Amino acid sequence: MKASLTRGTKHIGINAHLLANSFGYRRAGIHHYISQLLTHLPLSNDELRYTVFTNDQSSLSLNQSLQIVTSRWPTSGRLVRIFWEQLVWPLAAARLQVDLLHSLAFVSPILHGRDTIVTVYDLSFLHFPERFPRLQRAYLSSQTRRSCRQARRVVTISESGRQDVHKLLGVPLDRIDVVYPGVDVVFFPRPVEEIEQFRRRQALLRPYILHVGTLQPRKNIPTLVEAFNRLQSSELDLVLAGGKGWLYDDIFARVDELGLKERVRFAGYVTDADLPLWYNGAEMVVLPSIYEGFGMPAAQAMACGTPVIASNISAIPEVTGEAALLFSPHDVTTLCKHMTSVLDDPQITVTMRELGLAQVKKFTWQNAGQKMVQVYQKTLDEGA
Repeated sequence: MKASLTRGTKHIGINAHLLANSFGYRRAGIHHYISQLLTHLPLSNDELRYTVFTNDQSSLSLNQSLQIVTSRWPTSGRLVRIFWEQLVWPLAAARLQVDLLHSLAFVSPILHGRDTIVTVYDLSFLHFPERFPRLQRAYLSSQTRRSCRQARRVVTISESGRQDVHKLLGVPLDRIDVVYPGVDVVFFPRPVEEIEQFRRRQALLRPYILHVGTLQPRKNIPTLVEAFNRLQSSELDLVLAGGKGWLYDDIFARVDELGLKERVRFAGYVTDADLPLWYNGAEMVVLPSIYEGFGMPAAQAMACGTPVIASNISAIPEVTGEAALLFSPHDVTTLCKHMTSVLDDPQITVTMRELGLAQVKKFTWQNAGQKMVQVYQKTLDEGA
């Protein structure tokens, strides 16, 4: 039986245990979305108040309207986090008299006694199941499907994702809302002097092409390595910025096979402070992904005025609009042609810069926070 909705302020309980305390691939992507969305939720008012359940309070310190509940459970481990979200969270929510549960990452509790919202970032584990570890794939596939079908509403981060949830999970479109990510204000074109100082500090002695993203199969990084190898210029490097995810050995192996160890730099996870400078210093950013729920590196690169070349799949065309050069994910020839065009024609860079800076204005975290509140209010109204 659902918890009754009383008159007055409604209490939203938000599971943010995928916020990451330490640096690594978990601090990219989902961590960033959760942190920024919650930071930009409008101040609590007479209609809504929020309690956030997390182990990383520091990421939410800018929003004083959030009540933070931290856990002693070491939920950075997957099995512990599953146990917490299935058993501990529902009990804590009941004790705090939460009216609505919002799971910010795929899965809600099986037994909870109140309405739920679940956020789904992408369905890559359904599109490409062979690219995920077996147990992770089985859990995400079964529990995301169950959670979305049980939820009062589902949130995705792109229209492409909305259509995926409808087609693959059978959720009616009128129960799915899009809450686009925003692009942080730190991403903007930097002065030449600042970029040169950064390049010296990082020992970036030659021009470079940049990829930003976790090292994992769906990022399709070997295709980028192949195209880079075909470029005529030897006075050019490739920087792969991102933490190790899973099934990434093929990337290192292909770099070795092509004899590119001296020209391909694995930068690892880069700090939030340095990331805008990596974008600003690059000749271009390339995203050859075979699937993206949104494609945040494309938006961040455009905000820095850096040309973007990306695959023409899932949400990427939605994000880049007319600003990027697109290619089929496994078309090495076209990718190489696009990269050569950007390197050889300064006018292309100027045009892509102008289009990108205009396109990225569509994505702000203030809009995301306001849109999320609208989803909360709509869900509560439907459940009343």
